[in-house]
Amino acid sequence: MQTLIELFDKRPIANVLGTEMFRPERTVFLCDKEISENRALQQKLKNYFMQRGLETQILFRETATLNAASVKRALETVVQQYPDCALDISGGSDAALFAGGLLCAEQPLPVFTYSRKRNTFFDIQNAPFAHNVLCDVLLSAPDCFAAAGGSVRQGRVDNTVLEQYTGKIDGFFKLFLKYRHQWQRIVSYLQRVSPTPKEGPLSLFVVAPWQVKGDRGMLTANEEALRDLSELGFLRELELLPGEQVRFSFADAQIRAWLRDVGSVLELYVWKACVKSGRYQDVRVSVVVDWDGQNTRDGVSNEIDVVAVRGIKPVFISCKTSEIRTEALNELAILRDRFGGEVARAIIVSAERACTVTRNRAAELDIEVVDLDELDPEQLSKRLL
Repeated sequence: MQTLIELFDKRPIANVLGTEMFRPERTVFLCDKEISENRALQQKLKNYFMQRGLETQILFRETATLNAASVKRALETVVQQYPDCALDISGGSDAALFAGGLLCAEQPLPVFTYSRKRNTFFDIQNAPFAHNVLCDVLLSAPDCFAAAGGSVRQGRVDNTVLEQYTGKIDGFFKLFLKYRHQWQRIVSYLQRVSPTPKEGPLSLFVVAPWQVKGDRGMLTANEEALRDLSELGFLRELELLPGEQVRFSFADAQIRAWLRDVGSVLELYVWKACVKSGRYQDVRVSVVVDWDGQNTRDGVSNEIDVVAVRGIKPVFISCKTSEIRTEALNELAILRDRFGGEVARAIIVSAERACTVTRNRAAELDIEVVDLDELDPEQLSKRLL
């Protein structure tokens, strides 16, 4: 097979998987007028293949995808132009699939498909190269978003340095659980006493009063928590004058960022659990996805707390140190469907106990819920597996 015929599909992975697996010289997409005239979308798909190192020529042929006769004529034209071709019926409309069947009844066109449930390709007709072939494509998180026309921006966390902190994460999370009900105020205090300068270098050294003004009244230094953070190695040179003054240095800029962000501790804990499970080839924290892949300031973007990818299947994980709200569930479902489609999974992890109403709403959206009672390492590992 030198030419692969794809029936353009709304599901991102259905458009790219056949080319990924079988590396044809060219891939011809049969698509409707909207897609054939959308140069930006076409370029995004080409960019995906370039990002993946595939030199396949990408072509688009317009047809009425809901009209079997129109699709059949388009198929006949492509087959005549590229005799050494095969048809992938993993995607496409019912009319397009019916047209493929009509053409196959007239000539021995090689046809294959992909089973999401079995993660295997199957020879439907005269396609021995696809006979019971296990899909071994490994995607990264940016690859998953690129396939859907998006791109990944730099988030709050430098993922390239995370492994340096692996040994500290469990202790950090244990400390969070100890102060769970006070965590918001502890972080708010640290935010107030370590403002980020508008200009000039970032300072890790802090000298601050024992009490500072917060958004909702006064914030008081939590002496025990500060000492625990110092013992953990997150704070250095800690000096406390109860009722008067606090002096310390953040261990480094990354830890400074985590201690000034309420949700980072849970995100790091979930990240480590995903990595430790050994089930995912790529796990990232704070993934900011640009919907249009343009990385412009006014573009639509969302942050996903943790993204883990196993094979071609992304898992989108939202982490909440507070109770789970319906808005968070809806947003997570939209992101999963837009950038992962049917192969993606969604999990929401909360440091609070989830109520029945929340669990029912999550079930309606096909979102897994992991709450406080399942956050010990063994339970969390089971849920992730």
